Amino acid sequence: MNPTENYADKVVLERPADGVALIRFDRPDKKNALHSSMIIELGRLLSELDEDNGVRCVILAGTEAFFAAGADIKEMVALGPVEVSNSPSRVAAWAAIESFEKPLIAAVNGLAFGAGCELALVCDFVVAGSNAQFGQPEIRLGGVPGDGGTQRLPRKLSPNLANYMLMTGEAIGAERALQFGFAVEVCDPPATVTRTIEIARAIAARAPAAVRSAKACVRNAVGATLENGLAFERFSVNCLAMTEDAKEGMLAFTEKRPPVFTGR
Repeated sequence: MNPTENYADKVVLERPADGVALIRFDRPDKKNALHSSMIIELGRLLSELDEDNGVRCVILAGTEAFFAAGADIKEMVALGPVEVSNSPSRVAAWAAIESFEKPLIAAVNGLAFGAGCELALVCDFVVAGSNAQFGQPEIRLGGVPGDGGTQRLPRKLSPNLANYMLMTGEAIGAERALQFGFAVEVCDPPATVTRTIEIARAIAARAPAAVRSAKACVRNAVGATLENGLAFERFSVNCLAMTEDAKEGMLAFTEKRPPVFTGR
């Protein structure tokens, strides 16, 4: 990464609701192109938020026109894709994003191309504006995705659709993303972030340990045998049964009142 260029200030942390953090990409003049310094800042913020007990769910968002239109091509040209993609700080940042233990939701309006699509793929689910476009156009530049796109597309969509997108560079729209379960809802673009905050608030009201366990179980299911996945699920159930939140949830149900989860 060129030490003279730093766009960390283009990654903005907001607190739109109790228990909810929103990280917004704010580089509209470059269509929110993701310079390495922005990826590194995102990894740093998520590492901090993972340790913040006041945050139970995180949203990634851009503008109404662009989620993130890809990597910073000028950076790639200046330094070369090998140096950029293999930068230890960038690799560590992607690892921090991947290992984030709390719910991570992408609120996607407009273009999510290249690294932007790969960020949406690493999230637990996507709420898409009707103008959303998801694509991995690297083949048009003579390359392939370098931030996980070749591995997550076939897992999140299907191997056939992944092959089509990776080999042609063509994008898919919001409705097709919804059809394949990549997006869970499609909204009018002005309402996308607001709707995502509503979903995040509902998640933040659940027992935090149970939510994290649900995420871990689903993550473990991908690539695991059914036997191992079920064993991990039983382990999670047993661990959660010993929490105060589990006792509170059952007590509140019997008392016909909303539960108050404390994270213990």
